[in-house]
Amino acid sequence: MAGKTKRDDELSKRPAIKKRALELYAAVQKGFEDQRQRADTILDHWDLYNLKLTDRQFYNGNSKIYLPFVRDAVDARRTRFVNQMFPQSQRFVEVITENGDMPHATMSLLEHYVRWNHLRTRIMRPMMVNGDIEGQYTVYVGWRKFKRFAGSKVQKPVKVDGMDYPEMGSIDDFEEKEIVEEGPWVDLISDADLLVLPVTADTLDDALEDGGSVTIMRRWSKAAIKAMIADKEIVDEDANVLLTEMEAVSTQGDKPNVEKKLAEAAGIKGVGKFVLGYETWTKLKIDGTHRLCRIYYGGERQILGVKLCAYWCDRVPIISGAVEKVAGIFKGRAPVADVLDLQILANDTINEGADTAHFSAMPIIMTDPEKNPRTANMVLGLAAIWETSPKDTQFAQFPELWRSAFERASELKQQMFQTLGVNPSMIPGSKGKQKTNQAEIANEQQVDLLTTADSVTVIEEQILSPILQRFADYDHQFRNEDIMIRTLGPLGHESAMQDIPPEQQGRRYSFRWYGVEAARNAAQMQQQIAGLNVMKGIPPALYPGYQLNLAPMLVQMAENLFGPRLAPKIFAPVNAPSVDPMVENDMLEHGFEVEIHPGDDDQQHMQAHMMVMQMGDPHGTIRKHLQAHQAQMMGKAMAAQQKMQGGPPQGGGGGGGQGSSGGQPPSPGAQPGTPSNMRAPPGAVAPDQMARMGGIQAPRK
Repeated sequence: MAGKTKRDDELSKRPAIKKRALELYAAVQKGFEDQRQRADTILDHWDLYNLKLTDRQFYNGNSKIYLPFVRDAVDARRTRFVNQMFPQSQRFVEVITENGDMPHATMSLLEHYVRWNHLRTRIMRPMMVNGDIEGQYTVYVGWRKFKRFAGSKVQKPVKVDGMDYPEMGSIDDFEEKEIVEEGPWVDLISDADLLVLPVTADTLDDALEDGGSVTIMRRWSKAAIKAMIADKEIVDEDANVLLTEMEAVSTQGDKPNVEKKLAEAAGIKGVGKFVLGYETWTKLKIDGTHRLCRIYYGGERQILGVKLCAYWCDRVPIISGAVEKVAGIFKGRAPVADVLDLQILANDTINEGADTAHFSAMPIIMTDPEKNPRTANMVLGLAAIWETSPKDTQFAQFPELWRSAFERASELKQQMFQTLGVNPSMIPGSKGKQKTNQAEIANEQQVDLLTTADSVTVIEEQILSPILQRFADYDHQFRNEDIMIRTLGPLGHESAMQDIPPEQQGRRYSFRWYGVEAARNAAQMQQQIAGLNVMKGIPPALYPGYQLNLAPMLVQMAENLFGPRLAPKIFAPVNAPSVDPMVENDMLEHGFEVEIHPGDDDQQHMQAHMMVMQMGDPHGTIRKHLQAHQAQMMGKAMAAQQKMQGGPPQGGGGGGGQGSSGGQPPSPGAQPGTPSNMRAPPGAVAPDQMARMGGIQAPRK
């Protein structure tokens, strides 16, 4: 560490730092004013997504209908992108080390933090919407600690005069235990609350190196300010002044507030009393060296606290990237900006048609008042009698203009979907265009795959991979206790519970989000199968010096198809290591069900489990595990006896494969297809006898 300043020292009282912080506040205040127009446009985009008619509509009639074209398109993009980034295999992390080893414990730890943060449902789904509406993906990654007191029933010996008497039995008692849960925490940040200076910076690091800053607008409640005082993040006397000002001012509503807009869309009125503040990250000269610092502002000329970056990685906890990068500007352009006017036109069109639909539902009666003096008595009613000549009165129909309105709105919908890269098949319940042949379907799937891969790659490189790096950095800094998590282990090995010690940065790790590549490989499963068939048919003489090893391909294919829970049981390695019985005992005592391994020494495992079972089996998992060992031991004995007697091999042989050639595998390069002209198995019910089974008589061919 350069100099003598520590990371938790308060620096706001140093004159040079205070002067620089006040100068920076003026630049931050002006920066938010300069991007006010962008913030107001973002609020209009949220009205677009939340189906709110505004004064931007040209037609002002009786109908107030909003066609959710943009919302449907944005939701479809969100569903497609999230599913692409979070594949079924549940493997999201790829780690590369200096020596090429695969640290499976570290990979499982990061995937545990992904699940602990509910990254898919709590962050990524709304972040996809934020990106399309605002044009920017922004998250804040920090470390949080939660405490709770859990109660449980325990057995305690009987006490008499303060002495324990176990021979008298035990009684039920209640006991509370403090449980601490800690880990990295991800928050979603609105683009209107983010300011990067200079605005021409390419990345956040470039902005800081150029003498700029990165600022987040904060809205603090009383409870939040008191918590910051307790954590010594801000100065007490300055924070107390801020609390006093909150009593006089209810809110500071002159700034664009996206959170309030979203709360109103959810049916929540008001967001409570808050004070507007800034969290600014910049580099200040400390002990002769420019160091990354965090500054809290509570208002004009009100500095709440200045400290060095609290994270050992010395990086800004803000991660941000543009959806569509604009050259020379940090922030990107919102995709829905291109369809804003089209959505307004669609709303005007459908409202005009809805107003005319009322007129087309009622007939027009034309009569001659001179020949029909009883027009006042011509009232539409049941069994009404009109005293007039039929020749003098005629009925006419108002044109059904609403039909053409729907047709025009449908054309606008197609254009908006095309602009946003959405095809009708992505919308639930939408029929879309009927494909005439398989080539059109394959072409649409290929285009969809390429466009999706291009979009999610931006999220992978700019957001997800940096998030994984922060998870590893924060774990190395803050976690001191072992944590028990589920580890998937190498491909093809079953999952287990493992204690992960605090991460030591003894070697260089490179983290990368693997979910995008895993989903992309799963989408290319058909090509993989075709390539597998081709390679199987190539004779070894054509590739001297090489050998064909299909095991990695088959393992990956099994995991993509069936996930990490079933794949190790379907395609299991023969020489997979057996789990130590003492490790199994620890898992069984905690209530986890442990699968037995074919290579286990059943006698040794049963003896180890029986010793633990004598101390109690509250979850019943040890007894169930012992029964599985007994069944496996009996099965091994029967198999050995059958082998000594020379019995037939298990499973039998013969056909049963797919295809019309009696179970033969597909020819090299062929795609697996649906079997045709296959004979039914012996004993199957004939089609013309289906009525006897309670069905309907089937016609003969």
